[in-house]
Amino acid sequence: MGAPRTIAEYLEQLRTALRGADPALIQDALYDAEEHLRAELAEQPGRGEADMLARVVGSYGAPEEVAEIYRDQEIKIQRALRPPPAPKRRSLAGRFFGVAADPRTYAALFYMVLALATGIFYFTWAVTGISLSLGFAVLIIGIPFTVLFFGSVRVLALVEGRMVESMLGVRMPRRPAFSTRGMSLWRRIGAMFSDPRSWSTLFYMLMMLPLGIVYFTLTVTMLSVSLAFTGAPLVKAAADAWGLQNSCDAAPRICDWLLWLSGWGGAFTLCVVGVLLLFVTLHMVRALGLLHGQLAKHLLVARE
Repeated sequence: MGAPRTIAEYLEQLRTALRGADPALIQDALYDAEEHLRAELAEQPGRGEADMLARVVGSYGAPEEVAEIYRDQEIKIQRALRPPPAPKRRSLAGRFFGVAADPRTYAALFYMVLALATGIFYFTWAVTGISLSLGFAVLIIGIPFTVLFFGSVRVLALVEGRMVESMLGVRMPRRPAFSTRGMSLWRRIGAMFSDPRSWSTLFYMLMMLPLGIVYFTLTVTMLSVSLAFTGAPLVKAAADAWGLQNSCDAAPRICDWLLWLSGWGGAFTLCVVGVLLLFVTLHMVRALGLLHGQLAKHLLVARE
């Protein structure tokens, strides 16, 4: 492969050298390289891209060298994203109850509860921005407002990516999908509208409201039910201490069942069911966190 003579050729060679790597890594590497090269070109207005690249490649690195550096850094990032190693559990019971020792479980649990608030904010921001952009389209402030709105969408995508990475453990980009350095206003507008990530990010923001409602409702409901069942012996002890008597006027079979359920046997049975349901809830939020992380990666990360 020959030496690149334009910034576009350099980025294409870098993309080729990073083929097979994580899409988030490729997005970060391409953005950093384009920012650096365009900054160098802006500082040397008398030089062409070929002359600038011939000088800069020696200090910044050829595409293959830069790709190797980013691959090495990615190994460190992946190690940092992994939770502390837990002891291997071969038994079914060990794997079932071992979810409580995984730090990612509680991070995913917090994300599921937080998703309702973030979903409301993202949905409101997207709907308001789209509506005002269409409304201002006939005015002179329409174009600047639309550019600012799409710029804010890119920023929110990075913020959401950091939340997904830190809470759900899915590698997300730390840079936008492309650099706007050196672009005119019209080219910037064209790039934002032609970039599929702009529209997929808007779709993600709109979709976060129904997803946040589902995540929050499932998590809070199952946690509440499991904790209520787990505390059944305490409720039984408190009822006995206060001298509350059980009474039943229903059909005989239903009455016998309700009386047994309100006794010590039923209280301990509900406690066991509650503990099992609590661990089922932890597995559920962990699985939802992994699925949502992949969804966010698919919609927020630039791909080929």
